[in-house]
Amino acid sequence: MPTSKKFRIGVTHDFSIDAKGHYEAPIAQVFANQPHIEVELMPPSDQDHPSCEQLDRYDGILALNPFLDANNLGGLQRLSIIARWGVGYDRIDTAALTNSQIVLAITPNAVRRPVAEATIALIFASSLNVVTQHKIVESGKWRSSLPSLGRNIAGRTLGCIGLGNIASELFRLSASLGFGRFLAHDPFATPAHAASLNVELVSLEELARQSDFLCVLCALGDSTRGIVNRDLLRLMQPHAILINTARGPIVNEAHLVEALNEKWIAGAALDVVEIEPLPLNAPIRSCPNVILAPHGLAWTEELARDNSLEAANSLLLFSQGKLPTGIVNREVLDNPRFLAKLNQWTPNS
Repeated sequence: MPTSKKFRIGVTHDFSIDAKGHYEAPIAQVFANQPHIEVELMPPSDQDHPSCEQLDRYDGILALNPFLDANNLGGLQRLSIIARWGVGYDRIDTAALTNSQIVLAITPNAVRRPVAEATIALIFASSLNVVTQHKIVESGKWRSSLPSLGRNIAGRTLGCIGLGNIASELFRLSASLGFGRFLAHDPFATPAHAASLNVELVSLEELARQSDFLCVLCALGDSTRGIVNRDLLRLMQPHAILINTARGPIVNEAHLVEALNEKWIAGAALDVVEIEPLPLNAPIRSCPNVILAPHGLAWTEELARDNSLEAANSLLLFSQGKLPTGIVNREVLDNPRFLAKLNQWTPNS
């Protein structure tokens, strides 16, 4: 590779706020001894929406949570790859990326175990009333003040909207916990894959009716936005608990507030909400039997390390003229202009 040819990487500015101290060392590890790579923290942008000029200063971008759409992706010439630190890309317009010959790579391997573990943590916390018990002790009271008893998970039905990467790990980890049945709804899941996990594929309505714990682990898109709504919540059992560790807008929050206040279901545990950060006046805050986390329950030391390593390695591979793993918009791979961007980094090109 010619030494004069530098592959420039921009790190979106939100890393310096939300992940400071957690990403720098793994990034430095991957790019050590790579003289053809230059890395810099991008300047702040208005409402996490970097301008076209900011984006096109780089060949690749390590992105935490910026908005990338047709307004700032149109007309870009240099930028070739977005490496997303994580797997959610609801703030990224993949069609606009493809139109600008830019590939999006995510980090499915890094998030699989941490998010599955976070989901299991919420299952136990909600079934055993951990938050309520803590508040009772905090107030100076004792177990005679408990409003209700917890419930064991043995024999219960674990259901999930989605049977992809993380949901599959959830079922693998739960196999020895004593659940009576595993159910899932996912129009893209194959019967063979479900059978390998001992999961029954059912309709969305049957999933709601039969699940004692209904987990949300699907991607946010047009077909899933608000999929957990009043009609679905009405189908759930009065003792059932809803758990969302995917994306907030998959659940209609106003309808969930109604369900909790009117006791259609026993509770909810949410690591994600419709508007983040959660507004102080959000009605969900005052609902009974709800556990709220700040979209950080899966943010472990291992996730921060592995997300950084996986995303940085995607950028490194591209800088060597190779395709990364975890590609989302695979249709861009057939575009000659994109391939020209990639091939310019092939050694001796």
